[in-house]
Amino acid sequence: MPADAPMNVVLCWHMHQPDYRDLRTGKIHLPWVYLHATKDYVDMAAHLEAEPAARAVVNFAPILLEQIEDYVAQIQGYLQGHGVIKDPLLAELAEPALPGNTQERLRLMQDCLRANRERMIDRFEPYQRLATMARWYEAHPDSMIYASNQFLADLLTWYHLSWIGESVQRSDPRIRALRDKAVNFSLHDRRELLKIILEQIESVIPRYRKLADNGQVELSMSPYAHPIVPLMLEFNSAREALPDVHLPVSCDYPGGRARAEWHLARGLETFQRVFGRRPAGLWPSEGGISQDALELFAEQGFSWVASGGKVLHNSHDASSRSCSHRVYRFGEVKLDCFFRDDGLSDLIGFDYSDWHANDAVANLVGHMENIARVCPDRDDCLITIILDGENAWEYYPENGYYFLNQLYHSLAQHPHLRMSTFEQFLAEKSPQRAHEAKIVAGSWVYGTFSTWIGDADKNRGWDILVEAKRTFDEQLATGSLSAEEEQAAERQLAICEGSDWFWWFGDYNPSQTVNQFDQLYRTHMANLYQLLNVEAPAYLSEIISRGGGDPSRGGVMRQHSETG
Repeated sequence: MPADAPMNVVLCWHMHQPDYRDLRTGKIHLPWVYLHATKDYVDMAAHLEAEPAARAVVNFAPILLEQIEDYVAQIQGYLQGHGVIKDPLLAELAEPALPGNTQERLRLMQDCLRANRERMIDRFEPYQRLATMARWYEAHPDSMIYASNQFLADLLTWYHLSWIGESVQRSDPRIRALRDKAVNFSLHDRRELLKIILEQIESVIPRYRKLADNGQVELSMSPYAHPIVPLMLEFNSAREALPDVHLPVSCDYPGGRARAEWHLARGLETFQRVFGRRPAGLWPSEGGISQDALELFAEQGFSWVASGGKVLHNSHDASSRSCSHRVYRFGEVKLDCFFRDDGLSDLIGFDYSDWHANDAVANLVGHMENIARVCPDRDDCLITIILDGENAWEYYPENGYYFLNQLYHSLAQHPHLRMSTFEQFLAEKSPQRAHEAKIVAGSWVYGTFSTWIGDADKNRGWDILVEAKRTFDEQLATGSLSAEEEQAAERQLAICEGSDWFWWFGDYNPSQTVNQFDQLYRTHMANLYQLLNVEAPAYLSEIISRGGGDPSRGGVMRQHSETG
């Protein structure tokens, strides 16, 4: 194909949250699913809807899809008068009786400050004023007696208004009316806001399904509860990129292959039920791949997977030239592998938020044009940007509205760059598929698994999980559990196997967030033992990790290399 033909560009947005639900009590411990749904999932759909020529891959973790459905059912039931909202923060938005206990009022006030100060709080002058008062109360808790119910109601309302997507901020007159009112929000106002929140959460899945039906979006998935599959298969895979890494005391994860197969099968079941289609591709949790994992993914019927560019670099023969813009296969596995352009992806995640949108897009497109000039074979090469679709935008003005609008418009109209999807590229092109003997196991972060294993706290988390899995196997072998009890325990185990707990363990992450995930992990573990009818070990009362760091972006995002 001639070099002046358009270069294909794939934007892949990954949507993922772990399970914040306590499956025993029903309580939802953290609000990030519904907040990101109303702010990010709806906006990311709106940008595509506004530019019909745009294309993208959107990846969903199945455990996130289930939680979105759960929120819809809870809020619908509450508004119809026959249900409860089990997320305390969302429930308090519409409840007449706000907490009377001083500590609970202080907790509620602090919860309403969990937003980007510059882009989400200071943007709205009434919210900025309330937040200033709240921080004073936080520093002087003995004065909380003077914090009125109206102060808390207004703070709650503004917090949720700030998490409404920019596409809705600009189009919904009800949101404009609430912003214009600014103060003295009534219970009716708060319930109206809850109805708007429900409308937005309800719209998420149908909108992406329609975008897929229209051919604008390729929908892909991750394993069910987002486990790191290569580590489930073999802890020692971490040594392929880091030979000196310290591994957990436990030699390996017992029955790891069967568990990985379960996450893929359950993930497919959830995905197909929700979207009415089988995904062609897989974004393995955190881009985590190994040779054994690739074989498993191929056996499960996936035609493509993607990972980080550093993984490809580690897997190249020293004498060969690493090019992350080609399609690869490894060994005898018939599975197409795409690799993230780490530099371009990190520019979006960490740099462009402080640029003027036009300058940022011009810079990014300029980089793409340069790549197109040095990659002449359009059948073999494409530019792949893979990015968290949730956490970057709160650092941008207006939730990335100007940047994303300009990006989609510029790429959709560009004469030498063509927006595509992985499935579309493989169907239309005839890539030669560069072959390498074997993939070096790793993830998109640093090209290693050091974010999830090797640190003392992370290894302790794995040892606790291994012990729980052994207990799980022993109880199932006795035949003492009913089929329903087995299914409940299997699902609870899956949640414990998720990657997020290990992501947060470690002293480089912020203490408050580490404490929340540490406690939730141990809660999930305790629930597993209860479902198995086994007394939970005493060590589950002991903190695993305390954190104490101050990483960029609060730790929710990482750059592809430690040097950035």
